[in-house]
Amino acid sequence: MYREWVSGIPGVVAWEATRAPSGSGGNTVLPDGCMDLIWHEDGFLVAGPDTRAQFSDLATRRKLTAVRFAPGLGPVFLRVDASELRDQRVSLDQIWAPRRVRDIVAAVEGDPGSGLVDAVRRDLDDARRSPLSGLAGALGSGMTVPEAASVIGWSERTLRRRAHQAFGYGPKTLSRVLRFQRAIARARAGEDPATIAAECGYSDQSHLAREVRALSGSTLGDLVRRSSGP
Repeated sequence: MYREWVSGIPGVVAWEATRAPSGSGGNTVLPDGCMDLIWHEDGFLVAGPDTRAQFSDLATRRKLTAVRFAPGLGPVFLRVDASELRDQRVSLDQIWAPRRVRDIVAAVEGDPGSGLVDAVRRDLDDARRSPLSGLAGALGSGMTVPEAASVIGWSERTLRRRAHQAFGYGPKTLSRVLRFQRAIARARAGEDPATIAAECGYSDQSHLAREVRALSGSTLGDLVRRSSGP
């Protein structure tokens, strides 16, 4: 079973996945521009920003407790260039010094959910949030990359370089991923593909279908029938 709850930290969602029965398979994790810090009985795992769907069977083998960082926020907490983790799943001790790993392991003892949220809140309160955090919201609402660069006051070249550090890929890829997520949300709300294609900025319904297939390996109808997990 998978559930989310409000962490109380802007841009951070807490979630939990309980151990699934043996032989139940896994889940397809869809690209969303986010990064996750996942705790399980063997330690911490960092899920980097994805450019394509990823298969995960983690929750079939153990209970997971995690936080999901909105686009651009994960690298601030983790203190890492997001592009180094693109399409990757790595152990936290590959990123952090042993002392910092020990501190967060100690924080989750007894109550992983609240301990992890408290650790993230404490570090983010002391960290400077990404100046690009607003870019994800702008692109997610349909703003074009040239428009976003103009609003921020950067050249498109500078925007691309900074976006790779903050999001793991350039603004055009981020825009594509966020548009894909908008399309899925509207499809799951019952809208028809033609309307979704027109209002989410796809050239036509065939373009929407090709993008969904490229990013998820599936069809829009299949995605509506099933949900994404950890």
